[in-house]
Amino acid sequence: MSEPEIATVPTTEQDSPGDQAKESPKSSKSFSTSFSIWPPSQRTRDAVIKRLIETLSNPSVLSKRYGTVPHEEATDAARLIEEEAYSFAAAKASADDDGIEILQLYSREISKRTLDTVKARAASDSTAENGSSAPVVSTTDKEETPSVQEP
Repeated sequence: MSEPEIATVPTTEQDSPGDQAKESPKSSKSFSTSFSIWPPSQRTRDAVIKRLIETLSNPSVLSKRYGTVPHEEATDAARLIEEEAYSFAAAKASADDDGIEILQLYSREISKRTLDTVKARAASDSTAENGSSAPVVSTTDKEETPSVQEP
């Protein structure tokens, strides 16, 4: 079976329809398409939040160690985690980036903040059972990982 021919579009005023017919389908002209993966669309961000809610509120490897989070609490936590991670990554983005590094940073921040959230919740559950006060979770816009501090 033969390959279908690909029509080319003139790229300069000097190109004529007659010149196009002489070119083979495997033309030396390149057509560049650019796309950016940062910032993610609102649809993508909503999908991230939905997945975070599922991860926090359903049985998983994470819940085996730290427990599941009630759905309403997981919804609030997921929105906060995603928003903070997005803001953190957006602050680090530059015009020169192709977006891959920033998207990786966004992903890492979501993971860190998710883990910090479940750890803090597990710690507060255990301290509530013991009658002491819950730890305070602080997040910053610095490159530091959010930390849990005992009051």
